[in-house]
Amino acid sequence: MPTWAQFIYLLCAVCFILALKGLSGPKTARSGNLIGAAGAVVACALPFFYVDDMDNVVLILVAVAVGTAGGAFGAQKVQMTQMPQMVALFNGVGGGAAALVALLELEHFVDTDIRAIYLIATAFTILVGSVSFAGSLITFAKLQELMTSRPVVFPGLPVVFGGGLVAALVLSGVTVAEPVMWAGIVLALVGLAVGVLLVLPVGGADVPIVISLLNAFTGLTVAAGGYVLQNTVLLVAGTLVGASGTFLTLLMARAMGRSVANILFGALKGGSTLGSGEASDRPVRSASPEDAAIMLNYADRVIIVPGYGLAVAQAQHALRELVDVLNQRGGKVDYAIHPVAGRMPGHMNVLLAEAQVPYEQLHEMDDINGDFKDADVVLVVGANDVVNPAAKTTPGAPIYGMPILNADEARQIIFMKRSMRPGFAGIENELLFDEKTTLLFGDAKESMSKLLKAVEAL
Repeated sequence: MPTWAQFIYLLCAVCFILALKGLSGPKTARSGNLIGAAGAVVACALPFFYVDDMDNVVLILVAVAVGTAGGAFGAQKVQMTQMPQMVALFNGVGGGAAALVALLELEHFVDTDIRAIYLIATAFTILVGSVSFAGSLITFAKLQELMTSRPVVFPGLPVVFGGGLVAALVLSGVTVAEPVMWAGIVLALVGLAVGVLLVLPVGGADVPIVISLLNAFTGLTVAAGGYVLQNTVLLVAGTLVGASGTFLTLLMARAMGRSVANILFGALKGGSTLGSGEASDRPVRSASPEDAAIMLNYADRVIIVPGYGLAVAQAQHALRELVDVLNQRGGKVDYAIHPVAGRMPGHMNVLLAEAQVPYEQLHEMDDINGDFKDADVVLVVGANDVVNPAAKTTPGAPIYGMPILNADEARQIIFMKRSMRPGFAGIENELLFDEKTTLLFGDAKESMSKLLKAVEAL
């Protein structure tokens, strides 16, 4: 590789670092994304300018064209509510690609004198890349409701899973001791089975955390693949993704008040991240948009709690207009963002940014939780589990121990829901039956539009 190409690769690696830094805040996320995309485009195009004898150029160009078309289609057509599924799918493709590249490299190592460290990195990439690919497909199927989102367990699952891990370690040892293709192929197949068995017992609100974990797996496989290929930009990019994905997984698990091990294997011990999922027939107090409008109009302090239902209904624009009206009338209105609200980290931030909500109005849970006791009204829009008092009061509940937004401490709560069906955790929310709570039933977008009109008419 010529020196000038190495220098450009170094610049691409710097772009990835700057992109990650930019993505750490909503104000710089767009520019960070563009910087990272520019670095990726340059890194992918660079080999065409310095590799003299590039094989299969036509196939490479076709693959690039297909990938570009798929990415452009996804960016334009996939709804915000489906973004977690797309992230899972793209992540799985990355892990699968890394595993396939490692298998091709293993073929070159057969009957050659190669250092053991390269074989270790190759076996690691094949195994973990396969786990990430299969596991990501299962998370995609769960989120897309192609299969049940409940934990899937069967008698002997721990034994089968443990046997798969042992087989993976043995095959990895064989691959390192004497590189042969059959061992690499079987290792990949075992990795696929382990990936499926790893994700099947996970259900409900824990799926986004597993996506983050598998994203870290993919990053580590890309880093290991970069070491095998002696490609610095792959090594740097993979390390960044692996490290950031690991930290994000730990932070999300902390936000849920549980360990990563409990999230992955809790269902094997008889626990569950889902309840019954049945709609409650207990009596509640409901109101019309006009009644809710009066409550909001006379409130000096209002806190909005957005959730997945807001994203499903695409009601963020109407919500922003409502908040603008309340602010113009002298009320103080802020948004309380729970770390795991929605179906992926930052879901609510991105959704509200799309509606051009000022960043200053968005507050993380730890920063705003102490303000709920001073709020005249809390408006919960499509959220459920992140305000469920069962997390604090009901030992044995699927979400017990998860830090929540203290909406129950407000003077009044307006709860916008489509029906009495529970949230993603599948358990009843006692906040719905609190004497301070008023329910506004209906599609969030339709209800929000009626609420906005009613407030404007006052």
